[in-house]
Amino acid sequence: MRSTDRLAALVLAFAMAAPAAAETAFVSDEQANVIHVLAAPDWKVADIPVGRRPRGMVLGRDGRRLYVALGNDDRIDVVDLTARKVIDSIPSGPDPERFAISPDGRWLYVANENDSLVSFVDVAAKRVVHTVGVGAEPEGMAVSPDGRWVVCTSESASLVHFIDAKTARLVDSVLVGTRPRDAQFSADGKRLWVTSETRGSVAVFDVAMRKVLRTIDFDADPRAPETVQAVGIAFSPDQRRVYVALGRGNAVAEIDAATFQVLRYDPVGSRNWGVAVSPDGAHLFSANGLSGNVTVIDRRSHASRTVATGGKPWGVVVTP
Repeated sequence: MRSTDRLAALVLAFAMAAPAAAETAFVSDEQANVIHVLAAPDWKVADIPVGRRPRGMVLGRDGRRLYVALGNDDRIDVVDLTARKVIDSIPSGPDPERFAISPDGRWLYVANENDSLVSFVDVAAKRVVHTVGVGAEPEGMAVSPDGRWVVCTSESASLVHFIDAKTARLVDSVLVGTRPRDAQFSADGKRLWVTSETRGSVAVFDVAMRKVLRTIDFDADPRAPETVQAVGIAFSPDQRRVYVALGRGNAVAEIDAATFQVLRYDPVGSRNWGVAVSPDGAHLFSANGLSGNVTVIDRRSHASRTVATGGKPWGVVVTP
């Protein structure tokens, strides 16, 4: 056997012996009041019952707990990911939607949509310690990697609010496209990405200046779907790509994070709201609310698989 043949045989044997990816996707279902659990490699579905109208989710800093916002119960449920059940609940203020967790895991920053507030929730004490008044219908929440800034998007006011995390004081409000939804900081904290649903755009902020550096306009792209929106955001683990759920556009946009160029549009199910990338970067997940399913996309080949869940999938969190 030639050396090249032996090498090929060894590579093949290693690939066959290597364990399959073990990632698991957790998908909130605002209609069925469950968290759908999709486990690799066959993506079989199991359910974890939670409270009413689960939407935003955040993985705890230790990776063992999942926090779930319950819009109709005014609380955050805490799910033990090993036991796959709710083990605790935390008051959140009224009508929680999206929320963020501080880098040290001490605080949850919650958008209270109906009351135009952001609640600072002490996780250990299980109580709301501060509230900050913001624009109407707050939704998107993010916290900078250094813990300095808490950011909230206000749908009706089309504003992005910068809140000082130490003082719980509103410092600045910046106008963006109509109905801003999600907000995500880059890993280095230098950029903030904010989607605007109705405008069909993404504003990229220079965080130090608190100013919009670039606006990505899907409506101006002839390749974009006809009914384009901009909702959920996810970064690839290497931060080189940004993925945006396009709502009733039934697609996910892939953006080069360095050049801000839209590279492609991957079709998914109907009204995709939440997106997430697996920690190993292998798969992209899209929660499709009106078609009652989740699209799993191979990021290398762009081949996709549809996993039926029923209900109205909303958000996605993926663990190794």
